[in-house]
Amino acid sequence: MFIEIDFESEEAIYIQIRNQIVMGIATSAFREGDVLPSVRRLAESAGINMHTVNKAYNMLKNEGFISLSRRHGAVISIEADKQQDIMNLKENLRILLAEGYCKNISKEEVHGLVEEIFAECGE
Repeated sequence: MFIEIDFESEEAIYIQIRNQIVMGIATSAFREGDVLPSVRRLAESAGINMHTVNKAYNMLKNEGFISLSRRHGAVISIEADKQQDIMNLKENLRILLAEGYCKNISKEEVHGLVEEIFAECGE
């Protein structure tokens, strides 16, 4: 697994890690049951603090993307609570779409983006 950290980005490093793992799951680079690198190994290979990786892994665990255990480490484990996931997605989209609306992005342009993103994920 290769995580690219952009140290010049305004996006927090733990968010970069989280987002890259989520994208990896969406694009089938990671599959159910795959084991992620240990916190120590990922921190060393990326040149970052272990606490940063730990924060990203805990976020992924809380969001239902991975499970964490002392014995097995971080494992891709998608929890299926679709109704809750839809509600969470709706809340996130509400803000993003409001921002787009304020910047005169049309519904058609949003639909086009949705189609493009789903195509990237293999759908």
